[in-house]
Amino acid sequence: MSTADIEASNGHSAGARHEGVLLPGIYVPTVAFFQADEELDLETTRKHAARLAGTGIKGIVTHGSNGEAAHLSHDERILITRATREALDESGHSEIHVIVGCGAHSTRETIKLCKDAAASGGSHALVLPPSYFASLLSPKLLLDHFRNVADASPIPILVYNFPAVQSGIDLSSDQIIELSQHPNIVGAKFTCGNTGKLARVAAATATSGFLAMGGSSDFLLQTLVVGGHGVIAGLANLAPVANVKTMEYYESGEVKKAKQMQAVLARGDWIAIKGGFVAVKAGLERYFNYGGRPRLPCAMPEKTARAQMEDGFSEMMDLEHSLQ
Repeated sequence: MSTADIEASNGHSAGARHEGVLLPGIYVPTVAFFQADEELDLETTRKHAARLAGTGIKGIVTHGSNGEAAHLSHDERILITRATREALDESGHSEIHVIVGCGAHSTRETIKLCKDAAASGGSHALVLPPSYFASLLSPKLLLDHFRNVADASPIPILVYNFPAVQSGIDLSSDQIIELSQHPNIVGAKFTCGNTGKLARVAAATATSGFLAMGGSSDFLLQTLVVGGHGVIAGLANLAPVANVKTMEYYESGEVKKAKQMQAVLARGDWIAIKGGFVAVKAGLERYFNYGGRPRLPCAMPEKTARAQMEDGFSEMMDLEHSLQ
């Protein structure tokens, strides 16, 4: 499906308060930044968003898994999203979307987060399945949850499938395809890593403008090959240009170059996957001189482990710097 077709069909719910639609590309789920006393570091939040803005990405995601959403209050989420939106606008990149993580364990709270997201500058919401009472949630109740949220949300939503953080709930391709029929559900993020599932959804929704997004840089190329539309990838906090260029090479037919860069991204992403969001923070500290600690009880890696993470990112960061 062409970009023009997606522009005509994606994000078209009546009354949705957003500008523009989501386009295929690279989206960065940013990490959260804190001061030494664990208060929000909004200055660094703005600095990071402004740095990413000029790299060719299509959007930023606040309050994803990398963004320590579980450690944030509702008011703090609003502040981070607002600071991110303001930084993008002030840097001359108002075209870049801000997608806001809005997953919660009740439908009521999820809707509240979506409304907060819209009020603070978010254009779309990224919604995990509720999972605290996973054993009580039938497939019908899960689908009803997403539909009820989509009905009430002032901005379009994307389904976020990440079984590792949702008590093992793993939405099937059939369920996601069914949800794609809702006019205010415009995409899905597949952090499950199941490219077969992603392929089925991409094929079934190919004419609708629904975006099937990979959830990690280590399968960016695989996502594109099966008809997906890019990735929402934490590694892009460190290497946004390498992600963008890999996608551009593939789309221009330079598949050999894309494969070579994908191999580097996959090796770098393995460091981030093993280390979690604190590995990304360690990389930011090493290569950009900012990052900071996570909120307790999480902590930065010990010295030896941190050095190994930093070294593990070196090949990818050499590539990133060579592309700038």
